[in-house]
Amino acid sequence: MALERFCSADGSDPFWDWNSTWNTSNPDLPQCFQNTVLVWVPCFYLWLCAPIYLLYLHSHGRGYICMSPLNKAKTAVGFLLWIICWSDVFYSFWERSHSGSATVPVHLVSPTLLGLTMLLATFIIQYERIKGVQSSGVMLIFWLLALLCATVTFRSKILQALGEPETVCIWRYTTFYIYYAFLLVALVLSSLTDQPPLFSQANPCPEPGASFLSRITFWWITGMMMVGYRRPLEEKDLWSLNPEDCSQKVVPQLVHRWNSECQKVKRSQRTVYSPKRAPHGESREGQPVEESEILLIKTPRKTKEPSLLWALCLTFGPYFLISCLYKIIQDVLMFVGPEILRLLIRFVNDSSAPSWQGFFYTALLFICTCVQSLILQRYFHVCFVSGMRLRTAIIGAVYRKALVISNAARRTSTVGEIVNLMSVDAQRFMDLVTYINMVWSAPLQVVLALYFLWQNLGPSVLAGVAVMVLMVPINAVIAMKTKTYQVAQMKSKDNRIKLMNEMLNGIKVLKLYAWELAFKEKVTAIRESELRVLKKAAYLGAVSTFTWVCAPFLVALSTFAVYVLIDEENVLDAQTAFVSLALFNILRFPLNMLPFVISSIVQVSVSLKRLRAFLSNEELQLDSVEHTTLAGCKSPLMLNVCIPEGSLVAVVGHVGSGKSSLLSALLGEMDKLEGVVAVKGSVAYVPQQAWIQNSTLKENIVFGQGKREDWYNQVVEACALQPDLEILPAGDETEIGEKGVNLSGGQKQRLSLARAVYCDRAVYLLDDPLSAVDAHVGKHIFDHVIGPQGILKDKTRVLVTHGLSYLPQTDLILVMVEGEITEVGSYQQLMAKEGAFAEFQRTYTTVDQAEDGGKQHFITTISFTIYLFIVADCRSCFSTLRRKYVDFSYGCLRNISPLDHKVSCGEPNKNTRNAETGKLTEADKANTGRVKMVIFWAYLKAIGVFLSCFSLLLFLTHHVVSLFSNYWLSLWTDDPVVNGTQPYRLMRLGVYGGLGLTQGVAVFCYSLSISIGGIMASRFLHQSILYEVLRSPMSFFEKTPSGNLVNRFAKEMDTIDSVIPNILKMFMGSLFNVLGSCLIILFATPLVAIIIPFLGLLYFFVQRFYVATSRQLKRLESVSRSPIYTHFNETLLGTSVIRAFGEQERFIHQSDHRVDHNQKAYYPGIVANRWLAIRLEFVGNCIVSFAALFAVIARESLSPGIMGLSISYALQLTASLTWLVRMSSDVETNIVAVERVKEYCNTEKEAEWQHEPPTIPPGWPSQGCIDIRGFGLRYRHDLDLAIRNITITINGGEKVGIVGRTGAGKSSLTLGLFRIIEAAEGHIFIDGVDIASLGLHELRSRITIIPQDPVLFSGSLRMNLDPFDSYSDEEIWRALEFSHLKNFVSGLPDKLSHECSEGGENLSVGQRQLLCLARALLRKTKVLVLDEATAAVDMETDNLIQSTIRSQFDDSTVLTIAHRLNTIMDYTRVLVLDKGEMAEFDSPSNLLAHRGVFYKMAKDAGLV
Repeated sequence: MALERFCSADGSDPFWDWNSTWNTSNPDLPQCFQNTVLVWVPCFYLWLCAPIYLLYLHSHGRGYICMSPLNKAKTAVGFLLWIICWSDVFYSFWERSHSGSATVPVHLVSPTLLGLTMLLATFIIQYERIKGVQSSGVMLIFWLLALLCATVTFRSKILQALGEPETVCIWRYTTFYIYYAFLLVALVLSSLTDQPPLFSQANPCPEPGASFLSRITFWWITGMMMVGYRRPLEEKDLWSLNPEDCSQKVVPQLVHRWNSECQKVKRSQRTVYSPKRAPHGESREGQPVEESEILLIKTPRKTKEPSLLWALCLTFGPYFLISCLYKIIQDVLMFVGPEILRLLIRFVNDSSAPSWQGFFYTALLFICTCVQSLILQRYFHVCFVSGMRLRTAIIGAVYRKALVISNAARRTSTVGEIVNLMSVDAQRFMDLVTYINMVWSAPLQVVLALYFLWQNLGPSVLAGVAVMVLMVPINAVIAMKTKTYQVAQMKSKDNRIKLMNEMLNGIKVLKLYAWELAFKEKVTAIRESELRVLKKAAYLGAVSTFTWVCAPFLVALSTFAVYVLIDEENVLDAQTAFVSLALFNILRFPLNMLPFVISSIVQVSVSLKRLRAFLSNEELQLDSVEHTTLAGCKSPLMLNVCIPEGSLVAVVGHVGSGKSSLLSALLGEMDKLEGVVAVKGSVAYVPQQAWIQNSTLKENIVFGQGKREDWYNQVVEACALQPDLEILPAGDETEIGEKGVNLSGGQKQRLSLARAVYCDRAVYLLDDPLSAVDAHVGKHIFDHVIGPQGILKDKTRVLVTHGLSYLPQTDLILVMVEGEITEVGSYQQLMAKEGAFAEFQRTYTTVDQAEDGGKQHFITTISFTIYLFIVADCRSCFSTLRRKYVDFSYGCLRNISPLDHKVSCGEPNKNTRNAETGKLTEADKANTGRVKMVIFWAYLKAIGVFLSCFSLLLFLTHHVVSLFSNYWLSLWTDDPVVNGTQPYRLMRLGVYGGLGLTQGVAVFCYSLSISIGGIMASRFLHQSILYEVLRSPMSFFEKTPSGNLVNRFAKEMDTIDSVIPNILKMFMGSLFNVLGSCLIILFATPLVAIIIPFLGLLYFFVQRFYVATSRQLKRLESVSRSPIYTHFNETLLGTSVIRAFGEQERFIHQSDHRVDHNQKAYYPGIVANRWLAIRLEFVGNCIVSFAALFAVIARESLSPGIMGLSISYALQLTASLTWLVRMSSDVETNIVAVERVKEYCNTEKEAEWQHEPPTIPPGWPSQGCIDIRGFGLRYRHDLDLAIRNITITINGGEKVGIVGRTGAGKSSLTLGLFRIIEAAEGHIFIDGVDIASLGLHELRSRITIIPQDPVLFSGSLRMNLDPFDSYSDEEIWRALEFSHLKNFVSGLPDKLSHECSEGGENLSVGQRQLLCLARALLRKTKVLVLDEATAAVDMETDNLIQSTIRSQFDDSTVLTIAHRLNTIMDYTRVLVLDKGEMAEFDSPSNLLAHRGVFYKMAKDAGLV
């Protein structure tokens, strides 16, 4: 009543009237309603949003936009609207004073409110401009609301003017029409986008500058889609990332949150136990965990772990919460469809209802479904962006942690496992984020659905609920079991990847020993256990699919059964049945999703644990080395050394005496137990096994420092790299392969030294850099770099060496025995002392050049007390190195023994050298265009054609039965009602139930057959790629980064194992759903046949348009993923070098850049998905609306049952259509995994391994005569010959030394002998058999090599000696005895079963070399090749090896490539190579007398 008084003086204007608004053929809203509600709704909307929106703008400024014509126009329109509203108010006052009658309050209140709102709108427009908003959603919605409300009034005013012209108020009408016109203008203006703000960063991604409409419909990506449709997309077409998605923005947030979590836990632990005070009065902050705290961990009270989950929530939660809001709105809108369906069925049943109501319902249905689509896609967009940021953050955090993790912690996880954290676990998080909201959204949908069902069916719903409740525990049990299988599968997968990693890194050794098959069997065994777990998971999956496909049907069946059976009066009519069915279909989604989400959460919880464990690992002690300026030394203890500034200190000792460990202590790479280590000035470090990056030679030397050309040339000259630069195809622009595969050992070591020298630091720690180089080169390096006259003469140098000839020139010598320094002094002092050193010196005084591979951090903690001060010059800025974490032995993974790539000899043509020639590794290439049918066919063949057809048949059965059961239901609802009941209901119910059962069986069978087929395909594809990769020649592994290969075995195989079968299942399901729905709609309303072809064409076009772009984006993303892992792998191996040089920041930046580069391809991919979904859902919404529209038109001839069936199917169609395209594109994008796996099956292969039947006599070779005739080989077909026209004959049992300067082609000759590289010309005969005619394994298993780099694999010692189990234990012990390892091995607790760690890093390099000797002794072949096999051991070990070879291989032909000439002086003959050709070949005495090349080398080595 009050409102009526408010609208008219006498209350004659009602607020609402059903007769004029609803029950009429020409509806209109009352004046009062128009003047109040329709005016106030937009005003209230803006006043409610304004405070929140203004606050948001205040904190999220994007820069400042200058006044533009668009902005001026918007402001002007706002002011004009304000003026019009006020003019209405003033007119009311004028009217009151002139007519004398009281003005109705509504004519004052509404225009005033509207006027103020227009002022607010104008203010917001200006504030947005100041804050840099180019297009505003809030304002667009406001103008749209205002216009919609005004449109109703507009129609009403026109009707009134036509019907009752005498009631029209000219002034108000005129102002209203002007107001309406301005609203239209305002709406158009607000849908345009303003210019970009000043100082905004130049970001070519069009999203920030797109208009609001373009953003909600994702129109802004259409440009890229057009390009992608016309031609395959390339790198250059991708936009840069939005700043808020970049690593630099995202990673620090997570790292900060995680660190504060860790601090919290530390603080809470400290309050419980009071640890002893820190010594030296230092503050506790930043101190390492103390002993008392280490003890406290072992106390029974459970210590609190820092929560990674909470850190993630704090970092990404706020943005992610927006998605929850969208989800709630979308969930509520879902139920509008069934409600409108109910109203439509009622409308069809009620012939008296005016026909406009039917059209009104149809329009309402269309609008609601469209709004629902927009909101749903917005929701997904927020989720995917959150997932993307999450992945970026996790990869960044893992990378940063890997640079600071301590040695002991590093050993707990292999490289493979750490890389998995980055690839698999980060990916899992990313996938879960999309669905995590279902955890609360699914129950909400269930509750809403049950509420509406209760309205419809009453208490019978409880039967359905009971069925659902029963399903929950079944699904829970399945989820739990799946988790255990998941963990088991991850474990097998980790082991498999770890083994693959080792095999790829030691592939040269596998080939030289012909061990490929043994390792193939090992991988296959792990793979089989993995597949067994997958098979169990598949059975579970089938049960789970069965429960969730049947659940909605069982729910419907039980509900309808109870409904019709409890009361004969209950009639199942169309409205009851189909509205219920529509609700049950809605119910199906949350019920299907819940188990899936639960299992995803379970997987992620496993990943979360793994990540938390890794991120919680202890870090290197920051304070283990003090960088201070020390005046003097403290009182001496066990190890007390004071190294004066600018001196050269040599550290000598036997293998395993702790020399390398001493350097590690100086670098802070050890756990310091007590004492002080202090270093003054910056440090450079040359590790024992050179760490080389996969980049150009120049970049390896410059190592991120500034470019200084003169100094660079000086360094290259001093490190004897000049000759190498002349040989390499592109000089210093030559790309060095992963781990330096295309350099010889000596070149790698010199490169590593050049890097240290170039960095120009105060302190140089050199771990035996002279071991891998020839005597004369060593002398050159000592004289020009390290020695008293070298370019480092003013620096402090600590040199670990066995080169006794250098010792007289050092200032100080430290002699180490078993981890202690036993003697200290100058050369003269120590010789005078007559101690161990002097004795040692005299023993080997004849030996002038000796080297040691020393020891890989055998001692993990320095248990002796150190008070060690290195006082050094502080000229180069006093950079405090923050070193936190230890490298796990440089060779651990990167131990592919180097190929002596002396690429072309003689003077190459200088003009032809360019960077292209220097390229070595091939980046992963993205294929273009559609995935070829061949790939699909290959996958189907891998499954088996019969199984594929059988699965298809089952699918068809399931869907046909499903359609028929719903059609049966519509017939049931149209049954006539006799005496208030349906006579055939029991028969109808029985058939309905039977159809349901048939469906269930079909579902179970097809689910099982597809999963089993998938596993068969996985097995087949894995076997074939494994075999093909192992069959590839060595050159393939040099060109292909191991990251790419590991990616194939990890990521792509994972896709083939678990993703493809599921996607195929879903694809088939949605395809049949769509076809079924279309059939039903056509059957019910044949008129739709006019529309469906058009919409079908539109659908097809959109889908092809999308897939072209999406597929290519997926490929680009895939290709840019490998470099992230390759770079990470490389970093893990060089952590100690990176830390020593203080280059952590640069490497972190590189890693971030690679991740961003990868996300750059991923982001448009997810946006393209949304673009597609919105367009497809629009097609689906059109189909629904047309189905409804034609049903309304044909309501006279339609039965309610058929109409209900048609529209309930149409409502499902939108989801099925979207799902179909999603799945079809997923099938295409994921089948790329098969394509990438098949890719390596077509690369070039080595010669056959075995000939059937064998082509060689049984005891071959019996003499070991080697006849080389005109032999030459080249490394790549586009390069010159590396060695040429070598013709020599070696008699059986001869001992031949092969010598030559670095790069002369010594190793190339052995590679030719083993056919690692096939001959380019000439032949090699062994015992008269041309080796080119043999199978590779027949050749390689009958001649033996002791390679330059001793490579071990993780596994038992026994496996490392005899992988085929072809020798008895006695034979193995005998071999160990001859190789002087028997005492060592029998002293181990597990003897032969002792586990070698990855790369054999728990043995010293010398011990590894002796193991390689034991391998040779076991095989005892007639031809033995030693490839600089003693470069890494000290003189004693060298003598042991030489004596063993002389005694045990007395009757074998021995070829030795030697740096130490003294080892071959007693050989029968010596072959001298120079620049790839034979220079001399005779006995050593004759060669010395001849005074040629050999004489010069002997003279350099001090032997003559």
